[in-house]
Amino acid sequence: MAASGVSAPTRTEVLHLYRSLLRVARQFCDYNIREYTKRRTVDAIRDNKNLTDPSQLAAAFFDGKAQLEVAKRQALVYSLYAPKVKSIMDIIPS
Repeated sequence: MAASGVSAPTRTEVLHLYRSLLRVARQFCDYNIREYTKRRTVDAIRDNKNLTDPSQLAAAFFDGKAQLEVAKRQALVYSLYAPKVKSIMDIIPS
């Protein structure tokens, strides 16, 4: 069987994508969306950590890259319409 020509991402590339997704998640001003994005990122990494087929790894990696671009756009849009009052979850008790 011939190789499909799709190379699997390296561990470094996957970790970079993971950190980038978490970094973008921090940019959301709404607590619920921020936590949802973090939770979805962690869940996706956990779900895909046992993949061994290079084509499946590459597909999951490129899906993650696409999700990163969507999250960046959404963070920008949400920042344009940020609420004037902080959420109760964002207020740190003194």
